[in-house]
Amino acid sequence: MKAPVRLGLQIPNFNFEGVPPERLLDKLTEIATTAERSGFDTIFVMDHLHQIAGVGPSTNWMLEGNTALAALAARTSTASLGLMVGGVTYRNPALMAKITTTIDVLSGGRAILGIGAAWFEGEHLAYGYEFPPIAERFERLEDALRIARAMFTQEEATVEGTHHRVEKVLNNPRPIRGDIPIVVGGSGERKTLRLVAQYADGSNVFGDLAQVRHLMGVLERHCEAVGRDPAEIAKTRLGTLAIGRTHEDAERKLDLARSRAPELPEDRLRMFSTVGDPDELGEQVEALLDAGLDGLVFNVPDVDDLETVALAGETLARLLTR
Repeated sequence: MKAPVRLGLQIPNFNFEGVPPERLLDKLTEIATTAERSGFDTIFVMDHLHQIAGVGPSTNWMLEGNTALAALAARTSTASLGLMVGGVTYRNPALMAKITTTIDVLSGGRAILGIGAAWFEGEHLAYGYEFPPIAERFERLEDALRIARAMFTQEEATVEGTHHRVEKVLNNPRPIRGDIPIVVGGSGERKTLRLVAQYADGSNVFGDLAQVRHLMGVLERHCEAVGRDPAEIAKTRLGTLAIGRTHEDAERKLDLARSRAPELPEDRLRMFSTVGDPDELGEQVEALLDAGLDGLVFNVPDVDDLETVALAGETLARLLTR
């Protein structure tokens, strides 16, 4: 089941001016419904427990990702819903598969399992989670991928992994579509992309145009090694979108992202950013697709501005259907 992600909106920030906690779900609903009406096919939230550097101060609000998706499942109607991406160390993998299946059922078949090896050591320490060495985290990721697929597709799944096992596990009610697409996030060439080729329905990477082109070649070679058609895998890249009615307006939006992450070097900010008015974005989007991507996932610095969300969705949906 190729992941149904062509144009995704990631919401990484939950601090909106004038929006208290009790109004937060209403605001998120406005953002998500505006996004799906304007052309976004997928809504993502992060899977973090503290806010991360590059998005805002660690003391900023952070919602538990799956709970936020479950709430949005009741408030949206067409968009797929997923984590970008779930940390494998935060939950028992069988429980994660069960949670994702619950979201799938309650949304009418719109869940995506986004998953990765996890990286933020500070929040592991704060919450008392183990933070194993990177090699073990990838072993746990492979366990999770095997267990999730078995639980999504089998009546009673038994999987013996390196660190986790399930025995005749029941996952009822079953996923609405008979399976749930799995997206693995990360740009690791040796392990991450090999696991994508073996197990996943989607791959989300990071980087500039040259890096994306290189990573798509690496993934293609991994697919060849395991006998997989790379066309079966939805290939996306996560970046920041600063869009405005004029170029100057778009640059002001990028200033907002810059102000939230003053520690981020300017070259890295630019590397991950797509900036411009609707006419300027066409060449940038075309170049990313020509590098081997099937779709794009963006966060938007002023995502609480519904006019910006609508402009982004309408502009990008048009560009992606050319």
